[in-house]
Order: sequence, then structure tokens, then C-alpha cells
Amino acid sequence: MADQTSAELEKLNLNGQKSHGKAGASAVGSSLNEAEGNEDSDEDKEDENGAPAGGATGAKKKKKRKPKKKKGGAKKQTVPPRVRVSELFPNNLYPEGQIVEYRNENAYRTTNEEKRYLDRMNNDFLQDYREAAEVHRQVRQYAQKTIKPGQTLTEIAESIEDAVRALTGHQGLEEGDNLLGGMGFPCGLSVNNCAAHYTPNAGNKMVLQQGDVMKVDFGSHINGRIVDSAFTMTFDPVYDNLLAAAKDATNTGVREAGIDVRMSDIGAAIQEVMESYEVEINGTTYPVKCIRNLNGHNIDRHIIHGGKSVPIVKGGDQTKMEEGEVFAIETFGSTGKGFVRDDLEVSHYAKIPEAANVPLRLSSAKNLLNVITRNFGTIPFCRRYLDRLGQEKYLLGLNNLVSSGIVQDYPPLCDIKGSYTAQFEHTLLLRPTVKEIISRGDDY
Repeated sequence: MADQTSAELEKLNLNGQKSHGKAGASAVGSSLNEAEGNEDSDEDKEDENGAPAGGATGAKKKKKRKPKKKKGGAKKQTVPPRVRVSELFPNNLYPEGQIVEYRNENAYRTTNEEKRYLDRMNNDFLQDYREAAEVHRQVRQYAQKTIKPGQTLTEIAESIEDAVRALTGHQGLEEGDNLLGGMGFPCGLSVNNCAAHYTPNAGNKMVLQQGDVMKVDFGSHINGRIVDSAFTMTFDPVYDNLLAAAKDATNTGVREAGIDVRMSDIGAAIQEVMESYEVEINGTTYPVKCIRNLNGHNIDRHIIHGGKSVPIVKGGDQTKMEEGEVFAIETFGSTGKGFVRDDLEVSHYAKIPEAANVPLRLSSAKNLLNVITRNFGTIPFCRRYLDRLGQEKYLLGLNNLVSSGIVQDYPPLCDIKGSYTAQFEHTLLLRPTVKEIISRGDDY
């Protein structure tokens, strides 16, 4: 989810267990292959001369093979995804993300005993993040295979959201359930010049077209540990360079991020890579520009936009990343002006953490605030989520909460009409000993 504004929030104290093993997350179900037996009877065996074992004479006996026995019986994911991830990993040990050791003056962290102790202190924290990341990988890889032109955006969004809810085991229809797990924020489906924060409201009939460039940005969470990751889908190879620019820029930001690294240095590296690309569309060559007023961000528990921003252009922000923080590194490339403005109908909202206690005169606003607090807390939501809870005629109250500074609205962010935008995003953990790109998968 894109970060456009920042508020100083309490920093997350991240301490996790040091993990070992291969870098990179496993593909969906990769650890669930069923082992098979291959046991033959004595009649199947032959001696060194090729004769049946056991002293048989005369005509060679006809071989008989026992049916192969299946061992284990571990569950596999369904299509569409509906099996809870905790049932696929019954020991609650989920695949780790890509593990990257720190460099230069932080290289000592990998073997330092004090840092290793800190890393072991909070294994539950890491497992929550890894479970949420595995949910994200399985759902997005299903989405990449099934999203096709001709589908409505509502169908696509609900398919992704239903899968996330099923895989986390939290349907979000009971009070407080959304706070335990499920969607980290609404599924964004921003098309063409729209870069972020667009999801269909009720009654939306928009259909995905063959020539569209669609950003798919959604979050999953377990116990408030939000994994924020995004990718871009196209159906025409003419946009390949645009997507390559955003993916390369995001991977550059992920590579440069680390403890004590300045935000300005990350932004400069991202911009250099992004703007080295150009794309030819309908005979016209466009330089790929960074959308300079969109940023990555740190993530706090139950809060998708923490108090720090990660720019994607060079600038003067000398703020440093710190041990224990969680960051969403996201980059946006555009064939337009490289600057977005509020446009279209608002769908995304979130309760502002520690918002001032403002007296509300509208009873509808008071009632709606209670619904939001009990069901979402500070987790972002959209109008369709209120519809699911059976809320009706809530727009007046919702707008009153926004104008009172209690709820923040997130309008869709769009570049100039006729332009195309692309996005890729990963979530990483700055653990005491290593950097873990928690959302990394075989797909991106």
C-alpha cells in the first residue's frame, strides 16, 4: 500500500529468532510433496544371473508388484486456495524469506552472540510474519495464473480477499476477527494511469481489458504483523520494459536497505535504476519516470503506514533505517509526468492511531466509529468491508469521521490520463543478525 503522508508513530521492537537454510521462499506447496514407498515383494527380486530369487527353477515367474504405498498424507492447497496455511504447516514452522547478511560495518551482526540472542528472543513474531508471507505467496501466485481480461475488478478483488481470509482462517465477520488475521488492507487494483489505492466499491462494473496495466497490491496479516507486497499484471508484451523498470528498481531498494542506511541513499539508487529504462508504446518512446510523490514506508503492528517514508527519488531525507524495523519497499514507474494526484471515488480508509477525542454530533458517525474500532482497529478497510458487516447508509457518518480527523481516507492516486504506471513491492525485516525479505517468492 503506497505511503503518501507520514505521522510519527511508536517504533516496532522487532526481535526474532535467527534462521538458517536456503535463501528465498519456497513455491506454493513445495514442502508438501508426498513421499511414496517403493517396496517390492521377494518375488520381484532376481539373483545376480537374472533368475528369480529363492531358488525358483524352470520358467521364470511372472513378476508381481505391490502397489506403492503413500506415506504421510500431508494436505495440499486447493484451487482456488481454501486450505488454511496452518494446516499445511502443522508444526507452525513456515518458510523463511530471502536471507541476506549485512555488509560492511554491520557484517559482525551475523555471528555476534548478543545479536544472535536478540534474534532468538521472539520466535512468535517471526512465525507470524512468515505465516502471513506464505499466505501472500500462495494467493498471489493463484491470482497471477487466473486473472484474465474480461473479469470485473470486483470479481478479481473478492477472489483474492476470499483466499486470504480462508488461508489465514479469519473470515472477518465476527467482532474482532479482522484484528487476529486476514486482509492487512483492501486489495488494490489500480489500472493504467491510476497508480495506487483503487479498489472497487459496491456496484462497480469496471472490466479488465486486454491492453490494461493493472497493479495488484494487497496485504495479509497474522496478529497484526502485516506483509505488504505488490506486482503488476499486463497481457501485452509492449509493456514489458515498464514492468522490468519497476521490478529492477524495487529489487535495488531491497538490496540497498539495511540498518543505519539513509533514506536519501536508497531513493537515489532507486531513481538511477528506474530512469535508465524506456518503453515504446504505439511507435512513441517514453522514458520511465519515478512517481516522485509516492514512497515506501515502515510498518508497525496493526498499522500499515508507520512514521518513516522510503523515497524513490534522490533527496535530502537523512533519516536512517534502524534495527528491528519492518519496511515495505515499493517503487512506481510511469510513462506520464511522474507525479500523482487524488482522483476518482474514494474506497480506502483507516482509523488514525491515537486520534484526538473529538465529540461527534451525528449518531450515525458514533455508531460507525464503534463498528470500525471493534472490527478493524487501525487496520485499513474499504466500503465493501462495511457492506460485508451489514452496514447500510453509512457514507454520511463515514465522511463525518474523516472530516473530524478520526478516520483517514486514501483517495486513488493517478498520473495524467493516457499514461501507464507499474509497481512492485516487498516487505523486509531488519533483524538483529540478518535482513529477511519476508515476502520474496519464486514469482518475484
